Amino acid sequence: MLSSLGTLFSTRLRRWIPEPFVFALVLTVLVGALAWSATDHSVVELTGHWYDGFWMLLEFGMQMVLILSTGFAIALSPLAARLIDRVAGLARTPGAVYVLVLVVGGVFSLVSWGWVVLTAVLARELARRVDGVDYAYLVACVYISGQPWVGGLSSSIPLLLNTDGNFLIESGVLEATIAASWTLGSALNAAYVAMYFLVVPALMWVLRPRGEHVRPVEELADEGARDELAVDEEARSLRLGGGSLSDRLNNGFVLQAAVALLALAWVVRHFAVNGFDLDLNIMIFAFFAIGLLVHRTPMRYGLAMKRACANVSGIVFQYPFYAGIMGLMMFSGLGALVSDGLAGGATMATLPLIAQFAGAVVNFAIPSAGGEWAVIGPSLTEAALNVSAHLSPDEQQAFVAKIAMAVAYGETSTNLLQPFFLLIVLPVMGAGVLIQARDVMGYLVIPFVAVYAMTAGLLAIG
Repeated sequence: MLSSLGTLFSTRLRRWIPEPFVFALVLTVLVGALAWSATDHSVVELTGHWYDGFWMLLEFGMQMVLILSTGFAIALSPLAARLIDRVAGLARTPGAVYVLVLVVGGVFSLVSWGWVVLTAVLARELARRVDGVDYAYLVACVYISGQPWVGGLSSSIPLLLNTDGNFLIESGVLEATIAASWTLGSALNAAYVAMYFLVVPALMWVLRPRGEHVRPVEELADEGARDELAVDEEARSLRLGGGSLSDRLNNGFVLQAAVALLALAWVVRHFAVNGFDLDLNIMIFAFFAIGLLVHRTPMRYGLAMKRACANVSGIVFQYPFYAGIMGLMMFSGLGALVSDGLAGGATMATLPLIAQFAGAVVNFAIPSAGGEWAVIGPSLTEAALNVSAHLSPDEQQAFVAKIAMAVAYGETSTNLLQPFFLLIVLPVMGAGVLIQARDVMGYLVIPFVAVYAMTAGLLAIG
C-alpha cells in the first residue's frame, strides 16, 4: 500500500510542482508581501532590502558550485571508476540499489553535505548496471541520503555556535561559544543519526516502485545527447602529435603533481594544527588537490572540470534570489517577528518542537541553515535562555544546544519539500537523461512526514 501511495504522490504532484526557479520567484513575491503587511517598511524599502540581501551569499553560492564541480571531476577519473565498480558490485537488485545508495550516501553526508555529488555518481552507475531500477525514485534516494548531514561534520549551525566571535556573541545574546560536544556530540544527535540509518533505508525499500510503474534510465535517455568519450580518451584525441611543447605541457604529470602535493601538504598541516576542523573551504581545496592527482595531467583535469561545470547554472543564478529573500526577512524584521511570535509563551517542553517547526517553515524561504539561523537564531536563543534560567550553567547550555539542533533538524527535513537543493543532484543524475525536479518530488512526501514526525518524537523525549 505504501508503495502505491508513493507512486500516486509522484504521479499527481508532477502536475503541480513547477521548476525550482518558479519556486524561488513565488517565494520572493510571497515573502515580500508578508513583510509589507507585517512591518512598517514601504515597497521601496523592501526592494532595497531584497537588493542588499541578493549579494549576501555569493561566497556560499560559489562554494556550492566548487564543491559540486570538484567532487564530480574526481568522480570522472579512472580511479573513481574502479572504486565505483567495486561498490556497485554489492547491489544486484533494484531494492538493494536503493538501500546501498541511502546507506553509502548517508555516510558520505556525515562527512560533508557536498559529498552528495559522489553519491549521485555511484547511483548513476548502479542504474546502468542493474535492471529494473526506477531512475526518478533513485534520484529521490540520492537526495534523501543527504539528511544526516545536519548531524555530521559540516553541520552549519553547530559549527557557527562553536566559532569564536560569532554573531550571537557579538550581539550579546550568548556570552561564549557552545562546544560541538553539546550539539553534534549529544545523545540527541546520536539518536537522530541512528534513526536515519535504521529507519529511512527500510522505509524507502518498502516504498520502491514495482512492475509497470518502474521507469528505468534507458526509458528516460535523451536521444539527442551524444555519447562522450572518457576523459583520458578525449585528452588523447586532442594531441597534435610530434612531441610539441604544448602537448608536453598539456599532458605532462610533473607540474600538476607538484602543485597537487603542495596543496595536500597544506591540507595535512591544517588538520595537524587545528584538529579535525572540516569546513567547505578546506574540503574544496582537498578536492582540487585530489582531482589534480587522479587525473594526472592538466589536459585531463581541464576536460573533467569542463564537464563537471556544465550543469551548475541553476545554482549560479538561483541562489542570489534566495539570498534576496533572506535579506527581506532579516532587514525588514519579518524573521524576528516570526520567531518571536512562535516562541512567545513557550516552555522547556514546547520550545524544542516550536524551534523545529520554525526551522522547517523558514527553510522554504531561506534554504541555508547558516542563513536561517542568522534570521531566527537570536530570538529562539533568547527564548531558550529565558525558559531555562532556573537551570545550572551546563544544563542551560545543553538546552540552548538542543534548540539549535531542533532548528537544524527542522531545516533539513523540509529540504525534502524544497526543490532548490535538487540542483546539486540533477546536474550529475540528469546528464543525458530527460528528468526534472517535478519527476522526483512526489517520492519525497512520505519520507518527509516520517522524518519530521520521528525527529519531533526525539525532541519531545530527549
